[in-house]
Amino acid sequence: MEQGRVPYQKILFVCVNTREPHETCCAHRESEAITAALKARVKELGFSRAVRVSKSGCQDLCARGPNVMVFPDYVWYHGVTQADVERIAQHAIRGLPDIPAAPLSACPS
Repeated sequence: MEQGRVPYQKILFVCVNTREPHETCCAHRESEAITAALKARVKELGFSRAVRVSKSGCQDLCARGPNVMVFPDYVWYHGVTQADVERIAQHAIRGLPDIPAAPLSACPS
């Protein structure tokens, strides 16, 4: 095992947990589409090397979802819709230096 520093300055965890059709969950409220929109917007803004948008399992806040948690800011957005994507993306990049768009080579292809 090796240890290193987290290669991102911010990580946005978007809950995409799925429950039974009759149960409340983030996946039933378009969290997959929100994840895709956040990823696309962060990339468009040129910050995909600094900000990671990741799917998460259950954040145990299903009734308030879709949920997005921003680390290391410890910010929780709940009841997120497509209309909130720009605000969340802008929060994620606020204060970050401009980063060149070259891809990271952390993951083998």
